[in-house]
Amino acid sequence: MYEKLCQSCGKPMGQSDELYGTEKNGTKSRDYCDDCYKNGEFTTNITMERMIEVSIPYFLKEKPGIDKDEAREEMEAFFPILKRWKKT
Repeated sequence: MYEKLCQSCGKPMGQSDELYGTEKNGTKSRDYCDDCYKNGEFTTNITMERMIEVSIPYFLKEKPGIDKDEAREEMEAFFPILKRWKKT
């Protein structure tokens, strides 16, 4: 089954729109979670590299059995395909 992920941090968004951020007009964002995006803007000015570092502890909880280096390696491959980090 396809799981919607935040296109900034990769967080699973769940089956409802409860975790979705908001656009300037108050509608739910289709792409970003409420931690990353509010009122039509990103909540932090962060680099992809820093986002990966911040996300490692959460990733390790989701994938027990891998270490920090493996988690970083997986995210370094995954994050560049997310909308926020994709090079145009």
